[in-house]
Amino acid sequence: MIIKSLKEREKIIVKKFRIFQNWEEKYEYLIELGKKLKKKPNIRSNNKLIYGCQSKVWIDSTFDKGRIFFKADSDALLPKGLVSIMIYIYSGLPPYEIISSNYHFISKIGFQNFLSPIRANGIILFIKRIKLYAFYFDKKYLRLIKHNIIKNK
Repeated sequence: MIIKSLKEREKIIVKKFRIFQNWEEKYEYLIELGKKLKKKPNIRSNNKLIYGCQSKVWIDSTFDKGRIFFKADSDALLPKGLVSIMIYIYSGLPPYEIISSNYHFISKIGFQNFLSPIRANGIILFIKRIKLYAFYFDKKYLRLIKHNIIKNK
């Protein structure tokens, strides 16, 4: 299985959104993505909640073989669709790739033109949490390499 780079994933998402003729179709697509994202009651706890979002959004992560994998959930379909996109873009990447990302794909899609300011802020808060996990795991990974607990590949 080939894991696409962050840039490749961003291009795929931007290309998908360019297919839609108007914002109603984009909303419908986000809601459809939200319906496909399975409910994850095991991550619905206060320590995984992202504060400041209009709806409740939770995120959790695991670290395996130098890559971060994310799980997320929301109590509303539109944010769940947005979360689904973020999981697609960032899950399975090494921490350094997430840390160095700039999330310009959001403006390329035009989210700021059709989402409310609170929802748009929620996306930024979600990405900040993803980057926080990346910083944590990057530091942990480098410590393991330094102490020869794992080998750098």
